[in-house]
Amino acid sequence: MVRPIANQSMSYWRPKEPCVYILASRRDGILYTGVTSAIYDRMMRHRTGADDGFTKRYGVHTLVYCEFHATMDDAISRETRIKKWKRAWKVRLIQETNPEWTDLFDVDEGILVAPSDHQRCYKLR
Repeated sequence: MVRPIANQSMSYWRPKEPCVYILASRRDGILYTGVTSAIYDRMMRHRTGADDGFTKRYGVHTLVYCEFHATMDDAISRETRIKKWKRAWKVRLIQETNPEWTDLFDVDEGILVAPSDHQRCYKLR
């Protein structure tokens, strides 16, 4: 199952969707937790190395977990909590929804792709 975000060739306005996400350098590799209101745009910045920083320095570009929220305040609150978690808890969160650590972002199509177990990036309301 696939959830369209937007095709990268499309230049129209995309709605804001507050989202908490976790990137990995590889399976069981370096993790990065972030928050955004535009997951497609943020993923493109991570993938292209447009911003200097942690993800560029350590090659952390694979989207392994994401969850959507009703408001940006909710997403920021959740991101703050997850960032305080022990690494093992973050790994368990990823493995519960994406046990193969599949890349959930298809750059060519500009979409979020369901993990192999047919779960999807959850829209929390």
